[in-house]
Amino acid sequence: MTDRATNHATNHATDPATDHATDPATETFVAHRNLLFTVAYEMLGSAADAEDVLQETWLRWVKVDLEQVRDQRAYLVRITTRQALNRLRTLTRRKEAYVGPWLPEPLLTAPDVADDVELAESVSMAMMLVLETLSPTERAVFVLREVFDIGYEEIAAAVDKSPAAVRQIAHRARRHVDARRPRQAVSPSQTRVALESFQRAFETGDLQGLLDVLAPEVVYMGDGGGVKHAAVRPVIGAGKVARLFAGMAGRAGSVVVALCPTVVNGSPALVVRLDGEIDGVIAIHAEDARITGLYFVRNPEKLSHVASETPLTLR
Repeated sequence: MTDRATNHATNHATDPATDHATDPATETFVAHRNLLFTVAYEMLGSAADAEDVLQETWLRWVKVDLEQVRDQRAYLVRITTRQALNRLRTLTRRKEAYVGPWLPEPLLTAPDVADDVELAESVSMAMMLVLETLSPTERAVFVLREVFDIGYEEIAAAVDKSPAAVRQIAHRARRHVDARRPRQAVSPSQTRVALESFQRAFETGDLQGLLDVLAPEVVYMGDGGGVKHAAVRPVIGAGKVARLFAGMAGRAGSVVVALCPTVVNGSPALVVRLDGEIDGVIAIHAEDARITGLYFVRNPEKLSHVASETPLTLR
């Protein structure tokens, strides 16, 4: 098993484990907290729900007799996975009534996360949307095996399946994901160049500039959650998407619009502010130096972490 998540840089005032007590249970939980958060987030696509899962994991962990636990990290991953699976099944029902496209909650990440290509891809908006097409158990198995390289026996204990069944699920999930996986994105620097071109064109309402940076088959998805205005269906094609963003710029009127570069889900992105208040986050997927995917999250419930958290270091 590879520890892909250490050095958590966020401030979690409500987490009992942040009291820095010296008991072994707390020390172990803090040591693996970032790993557990990343597992939960990749399963759920929601930082808020991942935090709730960690809270539930902590409450169960402090009741465990540590002397009876051979591998404490594996045990914590097992608790986290089970709690995330329970919540994922609830989320699946909730998403059925969701207004418009559902996008993952944007996760601010430290710039160096993008240097870890495998990890950056696994938390990218495009990849997280692919994971949404898996069943809850398939998603858990895929995340634990393909992202964190956890052994089949440990995964089996976490999802209450036999190791043989987990191997079959992993194979099926991998084949499903490979068929839908977005093409390898360009380097972070090239993605940043594409995003900067998009930003300039968006800020000035430059329709041709937008057309130049958008791939012909670009897909735009907006998530307003029924609270903020957003397209209720994906918009496909450079012409339609360019006109949509040029129109947004034209409708700004007297409102002061600021596009602030940041790193979200391991890739360059923009935080959109209207008169100083966060209005949304625009994430992109770029191939061949042109944007193939645009994801605009405006649902206020999904922006609280962007407003309050320091960037996550997921390595």
